[in-house]
Amino acid sequence: MKSAIPRKRVVLITGGSGGLGRALCQIFSTAGDTVCAHFHRNKNACEKTIRALKKAGGESALFSADLQDSKSVQRMMEKILKRWEKVDLLINSAAITGDILFSRMEEGEWDQVIGVNLSGVFFCMREAGRAMVEKGEGHIINISSYAAYTGRVGQASYTASKRGLIALTQSAAKEWGRSGVQVNAVLPGYLPTPMTASLPPVEKKRMIQENTLGRPSTLEEVSRFIFDLSRMKHV
Repeated sequence: MKSAIPRKRVVLITGGSGGLGRALCQIFSTAGDTVCAHFHRNKNACEKTIRALKKAGGESALFSADLQDSKSVQRMMEKILKRWEKVDLLINSAAITGDILFSRMEEGEWDQVIGVNLSGVFFCMREAGRAMVEKGEGHIINISSYAAYTGRVGQASYTASKRGLIALTQSAAKEWGRSGVQVNAVLPGYLPTPMTASLPPVEKKRMIQENTLGRPSTLEEVSRFIFDLSRMKHV
């Protein structure tokens, strides 16, 4: 396995206002990479992250896009390419969950989760992948979930989107691998994030027990793993 450590990369991280998104922004910025932090609705939280990165001496910028809208994603990518002329790494961290029992789920509730977690990732991958293939190198890392393999009561749309994301990753890896573009998926276990904060205690306990280590993963552990993965070629 060969390692390649670029001196400075342009890294686009979707969901920069979320718990894992913030941790990823911090670790890549600290390493000297240029961080493009994406947000949709939570601008204040993402701005706070960017201010902290710049205060520490990092180069970073804020980008807004509705991931369910392919044109919005396209405009975001055009702005990034116009400014830096490349995207070296795309991390699809943005995700939502709409917890509701299967039999009570409305079509719109299903569409929203699939739209952000699966279609939105596809739109980002397509735009970044085109630029990476043209350049002959690049890396895309998709954040799936262990729930993709176990399923969860009340999370049919979320688990379906995360399982679909694994297949999307595999297909893109086969299509773009020969063009120098690496595509991976990471499946963290239970993480203490705003998304999981509202879960019932019983559900949290069950999810933690599913973790191989028998404890919650930490944002530091997962972001470090993703960072190390991003510095490896062809894994």
